[in-house]
Amino acid sequence: MAGDDPTLYQWAGGQAAFDRMINAFYDRVETDDLLSLFFPGGVHEDHRRHVATWWGEVFGGPAAYTEQLGGYEQMLHKHTGLAITNEQRFRFASLMSLAADDAEMPADPEFRSALVAYLEWGTRLALGNSQPGATVMEHAPVPRWGWGEAPPYKP
Repeated sequence: MAGDDPTLYQWAGGQAAFDRMINAFYDRVETDDLLSLFFPGGVHEDHRRHVATWWGEVFGGPAAYTEQLGGYEQMLHKHTGLAITNEQRFRFASLMSLAADDAEMPADPEFRSALVAYLEWGTRLALGNSQPGATVMEHAPVPRWGWGEAPPYKP
């Protein structure tokens, strides 16, 4: 991959794009029969902002989640003991993909491939880490996702 390729964060449109996607996602979650159970009373603004900050950092934006919100350890703590089911994991990934459409994130196959790859990877880690008695990696950096096999298409 060429060194002048934009990050996924830049390609998506920066933090504003991730804010839109996360808000669209949680708007869907609040009415979803499987996922709303995790958020009795709705998804609060601070939670939405923190998750959008996580996604921004993962996709190549500023390290604000690490520097201001507790990094990987805090995200791990948020999922510990939730006992997420595979059906909930899949619904999360599906609703997030729809939220990317709602937020008008880039629709090119290269970006969406990276987005879906992270969704699959991240939700499967959350599924495992959320199980009672799970053995988890307690300390790690926030992942930094990249283009993977298909860099951005530049005609």
